[in-house]
Amino acid sequence: MSFPMRSIFGRLAFGVMAASAISQPAMADGYGRRVTWLPKYQQECAACHIAYSPTLMPAASWRRIMSNLPNHFGTDASLDPATVKELAGWISSHAGTYKRVSEEPPQDRITRTAWFIRKHDEVSAASWKLPAVKSASNCSACHAAAEKGDFNEHNVRIPR
Repeated sequence: MSFPMRSIFGRLAFGVMAASAISQPAMADGYGRRVTWLPKYQQECAACHIAYSPTLMPAASWRRIMSNLPNHFGTDASLDPATVKELAGWISSHAGTYKRVSEEPPQDRITRTAWFIRKHDEVSAASWKLPAVKSASNCSACHAAAEKGDFNEHNVRIPR
């Protein structure tokens, strides 16, 4: 029995990708690239909000955030020093380096980055204040798959 080469290689590639997906938790970074997710990052950060992809801001912004966890945007998010070191290292190694995120946003807020403002310029001020939305940092209100790193604008549903 003969198989076309494309079929064999396709099946092999699919098997390798499937095995990788099972053994390595990963999340899209919002731009289609896959980031292998550190389970501790997901555990600690997603306890209060979605675990934002480190690729969304430059390393300098993340360093300031990680060095000031006792005052994390008005909340005490303190962690033990070993956890801070582990998370800060992982975040720095996955921080945004491409042109879109090279500029450090005001107050180190993703929602104040130039790209975020551009991508959301059509969202009305009233939409941000809806009870189901509350603020621009509540990505999951409009992006149903935000926790998986999927921010595809074709899947956006702004609550009414």
